[in-house]
Amino acid sequence: MTQSPPKRTYAKPSDAELRGRLTPIQYQVTQHEGTERAFTGEYWDTDEDGIYVDVVSGEPLFSSKDKYDAGCGWPSFTRPLGGVSLTENTDHKIGYARTEVRSQGVDSHLGHVFPDGPQEEGGLRYCINSASLRFVPASRLDAEGYGEYAALFR
Repeated sequence: MTQSPPKRTYAKPSDAELRGRLTPIQYQVTQHEGTERAFTGEYWDTDEDGIYVDVVSGEPLFSSKDKYDAGCGWPSFTRPLGGVSLTENTDHKIGYARTEVRSQGVDSHLGHVFPDGPQEEGGLRYCINSASLRFVPASRLDAEGYGEYAALFR
């Protein structure tokens, strides 16, 4: 019988630590609901196998297996990693209602989810800022403590 990995907890660093560790755009996006410009983020066109984690805490969020090119200039995913829960809030910052998504562990702003994704994959498009993510290549999952996700890429 395979044992499931222990449930991890994620702690949010102090604001001073975040300001020292994150780039200005990472801090603005994750802590103040900022948005990077389309087609400028590090991961919008990355197609390597691996997972994407919260840049603030390391909390696993998305798999490259669920990433697709939505043509919008931001990394787009059809769903979060299996077992991952995101927090959703209604956001009216640009004049109409959107559904904001945040990491559950440390409440980082990630981006938004829209109902215009591939219908055959459930119809959702998680439009995520690269600045809120850190990519862990499949070849580094074990070494970086994410070994439970390695089977996705074998």
